[in-house]
Amino acid sequence: MGSVRPPPWDWISRIAPSLEDFETIADAAFRRLPKRFRQACEGLVIRIEDFPDDEVLEEFDANSEFELLGLFRGRGLAQSEGALTGQFPNMVYLYRRPILDIWAEGEETLGDLIRHVLIHEIGHHFGLSDADMERIEREAD
Repeated sequence: MGSVRPPPWDWISRIAPSLEDFETIADAAFRRLPKRFRQACEGLVIRIEDFPDDEVLEEFDANSEFELLGLFRGRGLAQSEGALTGQFPNMVYLYRRPILDIWAEGEETLGDLIRHVLIHEIGHHFGLSDADMERIEREAD
């Protein structure tokens, strides 16, 4: 994907995207996903947070709060047989600060990186392989 870079002087007045900015970018990325993929996500909640909480870091044995870019929580479609009483909705978390850290070091646009993490985490909801997720990313372009 050929992304346009802002001219160098345009960066002078820019600040890091907020949680709300990330939500806007994630919503736009979600809307660009293939229709059949979006439809199968009914009820899925996408949350943007600065970092994973301590419980998540401990669960994944993370050495740093910057290790996880996103997380799927819930019962994937492959394991679901209908909603259970008291069950929380399936959720995808995108972690703003770790994503910004990767973005600052890489060649991808922020929108492309957020889309990549979003597709990867939603892919866990579906039980998809990495190859399936790569195909969906290509279809979203």
